[in-house]
Amino acid sequence: MDSLLLASFVTFFVAIDPVAMAPMFATMTAQMAPDWRRYMAWKSIAIATGILLAFAFGGAWLLEHLGVSIDAFRIAGGLLLFLIAVDMLFEKRSERREERAEEVAAANASHPGHRDDISVFPLAIPLISGPGAIASIMLFFAQHQDPMERALILSGVGINLILCLLAFLAAGPLSKFMGQTVASMLTRIFGILLAALAAQFVVDGVRNAFGIG
Repeated sequence: MDSLLLASFVTFFVAIDPVAMAPMFATMTAQMAPDWRRYMAWKSIAIATGILLAFAFGGAWLLEHLGVSIDAFRIAGGLLLFLIAVDMLFEKRSERREERAEEVAAANASHPGHRDDISVFPLAIPLISGPGAIASIMLFFAQHQDPMERALILSGVGINLILCLLAFLAAGPLSKFMGQTVASMLTRIFGILLAALAAQFVVDGVRNAFGIG
């Protein structure tokens, strides 16, 4: 049980990446009033939570109606997560997210006083509940049917969403405290762990699909 909670936490920590969220949120909301900034933080987390829960409990139904087997999705999801892990190791994912944050910040700066709603896009989708997080929660729920196991998986997701919310609310001071070096180190460490978990998803999918072992 403890290993499942840890695996869930690590996977979603990498997929959501709360550490990288603080400087991006600070950049995107630099021109916003404090009350609107806090509202964007809470609203984006609420929307992302709803999206992840929808795919957690409705993902199997969706796959069934698309004619996609769980093992095929396991392999595809594992490959997707592996690509995300590679991007993290070479910091390509962070660069794309930072570019998106700078674009939003530039748009806000050109319209001072305008309350732009960034909670749905790009915060909830794709920064928080992106393809990696959606694939991960569907994979975990496909592998674990027991209610207690699913509760542990959701706990791992919930902890990361709380960390993400805290990163949003304390974006300015947190990004200065962390520094680029620490953030880069954590990104690479968890990227390696995600690569290993992704490989395990692929191995399990191939083994089950072809009846190996």
